[in-house]
Amino acid sequence: TEENSYERAEAIARYLLERTGRRPELAVVLGSGLGGLGDSLTDRQVLPYAEIPGFPTSTVAGHQGNLIFGKAGDRDVVLMQGRFHAYEGYSVHQVTLPMRVFHLMGVRAVLLTNAAGGLNRDYAVGDVMLIRDHLNLPGLVGCNPLRGPNDERLGPRFPSTSDVYDKRMRDQLAEAFKQCNFPGATRLGVYVYQQGPCYESVAECRMLITMGADAVGMSTVPEAVVAHHAGLRVCAFSLITNMALLEWDSAEKANHEEVLQTGQLRADQLKSSVSHFLANFSLD
Repeated sequence: TEENSYERAEAIARYLLERTGRRPELAVVLGSGLGGLGDSLTDRQVLPYAEIPGFPTSTVAGHQGNLIFGKAGDRDVVLMQGRFHAYEGYSVHQVTLPMRVFHLMGVRAVLLTNAAGGLNRDYAVGDVMLIRDHLNLPGLVGCNPLRGPNDERLGPRFPSTSDVYDKRMRDQLAEAFKQCNFPGATRLGVYVYQQGPCYESVAECRMLITMGADAVGMSTVPEAVVAHHAGLRVCAFSLITNMALLEWDSAEKANHEEVLQTGQLRADQLKSSVSHFLANFSLD
């Protein structure tokens, strides 16, 4: 579609390269409550999404809506401070457009972050789950970000998704959490993507567990699929901000405030761990 065509992505990439003069090799997408990680870069240049021709804009609380260019150590990186979601009314092509823009800017790898609900009963609020694999529920029933004519300049018609998440990057990220003494547990698990904006029902949570999911959220997977399609190396983690409800008589309810609060609680610890990863990881 025109919404994330090669020509549109290339025009945005060219604009960003000319406007900033930067050549980032790594892109980071910051999820709900994690936008503060953008403060950790040095030599920062901030571009609001609204100022970038052809770029979507973010509408969710906890998502500031800026592209931040800067340095982590000696490395040039670009951060998305806030992402786009299908539940905001964006098409899945608009949601994933930034991945193609990054690819055409010369970015080689992407780190995707999100806030997620814990399904695995061994998990606790404040843990981090490194994503090993995903369940793409909308993608399995026709809402796939690669649906439509394929442009070979952006990737192959039938990409494999058994190898989306790069093990080497994931190991280096786990090491960064360890080196920085991240206080929550660092898990390895399967993330299930549902389109939202409703939080899951008790019956849905029980179903997702039987399907093999450890955490559930409303983002990341479409971006991961499109980035992988374009040949970018992909690494992703979830901050477990709430535990999914599995009992019908529970008086608790999932809510966005809880998600943002956990994000704030872990903000400084996440900032130091991710900054350490950005400055030290190796692509080669």
